[in-house]
Amino acid sequence: MKLAIGIFLGLFSFGALAATPETAALWTPGKGVLCDKYICADATGVSIPLTEKYVGKTRADKLKAMGEFDTTTFTFVTGLSCDVKEKLCRQDRYYGADGKRSGKINKYYTKVVFGGF
Repeated sequence: MKLAIGIFLGLFSFGALAATPETAALWTPGKGVLCDKYICADATGVSIPLTEKYVGKTRADKLKAMGEFDTTTFTFVTGLSCDVKEKLCRQDRYYGADGKRSGKINKYYTKVVFGGF
């Protein structure tokens, strides 16, 4: 009985870990497109058509229901934040005391989304 409870708790904790933003995956279904389980974006910003194509109609409908919003700055479930105006992706979306973005530039995802660094 103790073994069964231990296995159940182990599976439960693994499931909880799998759902955290730190372990959520980003993927590139096409050139210049980056997606997580909620949105897809490219060099022009968050894209409802790309989200529908790669993530599904339900998620695309949720984006549509938000009405007008700035699609040029976006943060993925992992915390990766991209800005179309800067043409950069950063490890996070936070600002420093000086009012400038403080997140470390992620060269890999900047290249994926914006085509170069």
